[in-house]
This record gives sequence, C-alpha cells and structure tokens, in this order.
Amino acid sequence: MKTRSRKIKGKRLSNEVRKKILKAFPHLKQRDVLLPTDGQNGPDLILSKTAKRLIDHQFELKYQEKLSTLYKWFSQASKNTKLNPVVVCRKNGSDPLAILDLDHFIDLIK
Repeated sequence: MKTRSRKIKGKRLSNEVRKKILKAFPHLKQRDVLLPTDGQNGPDLILSKTAKRLIDHQFELKYQEKLSTLYKWFSQASKNTKLNPVVVCRKNGSDPLAILDLDHFIDLIK
C-alpha cells in the first residue's frame, strides 16, 4: 500500500473517532479534539484541557489488516449472547488488554 493511501486510511479512522467523541460530549467544541498534523509525534487525537478532564484516555489509532485475529476473537465473544463482547488478551511480559466495541467504550466514558 502506498504511503498516501495509508495516511488517508488513518485519517479516516481518526475523523470517525473524533466525531463519535464530539457527539458523545456535545458541550465540547471542534477545537477540543484535534487531529495532529502529518508526521507529528504523540497521541493520535489531541485533547484540550477541558476534554482531558472529561476523557482521561489517550488514543493510539490503528487501521491495519494485521489486526484480523483480534476481530476473529471479538466475533467469537459476540456469538450467542446479548451481552457486550469484550476480548481480554495478553502477551508474555505485558499487561492484559481489554478490547471492546468503540460505541460501547464511548457510552462507558460519557
């Protein structure tokens, strides 16, 4: 995949997450949740002081096919239930991670 295509894909995901956050917190302004400029180090969403008080999370966004195994696990957690699926995974020497649907996560932090 070309670099330009990768950047467009990543920007699309960043915009999607930004819109969901702004919708969940209607009192936040556009300037409270910004996207970094290309090549800027740091978080993938830049939160203002106001946004940081409401959302105590830092976002690292990935839009890659390498994540297909996580999606298989998430699908497995979703089968035959009306409960919200969560995948907990861990690799040697690391802390466990919980993976859940973005909309459910937004509902939890509202």
